[in-house]
Amino acid sequence: MELIQQQLPIVLHSLNIGFLQTLKLFIVTLLGAMPLGLVIAFGSMSRFKPLSVFTRVIVWIVRGSPLMIQLLIIYYFPGLVLHNPIWGGGESGRFLAAAVAFIFNYACYFSEIYRGGIQSVPVGQIEAGYVLGMTKTQIFLRVKLLQVIKAIVPPMSNEIITLVKDTSLARIIALQEIIWAGQSFMKGSQGISGAIWPMFFTAVYYLAFNGIMTLLLGWLEKKLNYYR
Repeated sequence: MELIQQQLPIVLHSLNIGFLQTLKLFIVTLLGAMPLGLVIAFGSMSRFKPLSVFTRVIVWIVRGSPLMIQLLIIYYFPGLVLHNPIWGGGESGRFLAAAVAFIFNYACYFSEIYRGGIQSVPVGQIEAGYVLGMTKTQIFLRVKLLQVIKAIVPPMSNEIITLVKDTSLARIIALQEIIWAGQSFMKGSQGISGAIWPMFFTAVYYLAFNGIMTLLLGWLEKKLNYYR
């Protein structure tokens, strides 16, 4: 017990650094995937058949393959196959590769949520808007938008909670996120080795993060219950 008390400040410092990397990846993924997902959704709903088919095939491939494989391919493919290691070997390069993989992966998932939300608005409401002399932009902003937001918040919330945990997959390319930091004390780091107890602290970080996100997203869902 005394040994753990001596090691605790070292472990917490390392976990805090790893958590900041996890939080950074989480925020960057959301900021990139949410708008990109909307673009992909419009592409999949396009009346231009080649574009819609191409977009849906890409979404199918991304959603049908593990994110871990996508991470490995995006990080290693340029260097091993194209002989052009665009990411470099440093922590910043690994983070950039992880961010690209996460953004594209989650954008494809978000695109299906957006598409479902947009297509859930009854056609009759859109036709009524035209009868009232509204433009397409006015119909989207005044008729569709609020209904779409309310429809997509629950499934988006689930994906966001999943993203919190999925950030741990970035350790496959040696990104020093929080699980990488906790696991390092099992292998040997900063004079500590064979210690599994830091992994329990790692779980606490995830539980706290998920708890906060669940409360925030739950509050947002309640705010959007304007049809009840």
